Amino acid sequence: MYKWIAKVTMDEHRLTRLQRWGSLLPRSLCYPFLCLLGDAVYMLAGKGRAHVLNNMRQLLSGQSGRDLSRMGREYFRSVFISIYEILIDSANLRNSIDWRFRVEGEEILEQALERGRGAILLTPHLGNFFYYYWYLSMKYPCLTVVTAQSEDIRPFYLLFQRLGCDGLDYDETPPLLMMKTLKAQLKKNGVVFLLGDFYRPQFPESIFFGRKTRTPGGAAVLSLEQNIPVIPFMGFREQGFCHQLTFREPIHLYEMFDRKERAEAIYFLNREMEKMVKDAPGQWFYWFNAEERWEKEEAASEAS
Repeated sequence: MYKWIAKVTMDEHRLTRLQRWGSLLPRSLCYPFLCLLGDAVYMLAGKGRAHVLNNMRQLLSGQSGRDLSRMGREYFRSVFISIYEILIDSANLRNSIDWRFRVEGEEILEQALERGRGAILLTPHLGNFFYYYWYLSMKYPCLTVVTAQSEDIRPFYLLFQRLGCDGLDYDETPPLLMMKTLKAQLKKNGVVFLLGDFYRPQFPESIFFGRKTRTPGGAAVLSLEQNIPVIPFMGFREQGFCHQLTFREPIHLYEMFDRKERAEAIYFLNREMEKMVKDAPGQWFYWFNAEERWEKEEAASEAS
């Protein structure tokens, strides 16, 4: 996946030409073309297609071959549509909020902010998560944590930074400074937007989709220490270039777990993310490398 993205972003002249020509094409023509492109790659990417479908089969138990094929096609389409949206169509975001986003439950976030203690939004990498953070940043004081050191996807982050989206780079910010900054954001009654399905070997050990892995603990730690509920949030591409954004009922971890029970709280939030991924399975970004996040012991047991 990153190799595909790099072919577009790493060549500055190619990227400039793509942005120039793409901006001249009517959006109504771009969508069917991108769907056809995704379908073509799905059909021709033999090993890549099999790899994605195998990851889906492993995590989405009970799905028929037909359902997996449908989700696989949606996934490949979603990748190319998201690249177009980010690199080309993002210039039109400010003028398209009314038709581009259908929002449900935003009053949940507003009610949380009325308490004056900030809000924690937890989301997986679904749909066009860049767009969703932009939407929130235009309406609320927002801060997120990203991993922007990969050369191929760094242009995406820089583009949205220019559009007014603030973020801390996980790979560049010392952990203590990061938590201090996030706590300060909440103290100012701001929104902390956290993508909870990142993987790093140094993250706390947990379980995701029934497999041992390591996931961020920031949302759970902030909630337990600051007595702030976590609001599960998800977005996905509903039709064409329209997206649905949904704020779900807040989770009061500090009423459910002791501060020492961080592992249990993280696992609880992981189960919430599983539900969100299963609600729009064809648009989860990490199908192309999901197997890389499972602990070696788990991978070994599956191989046996």
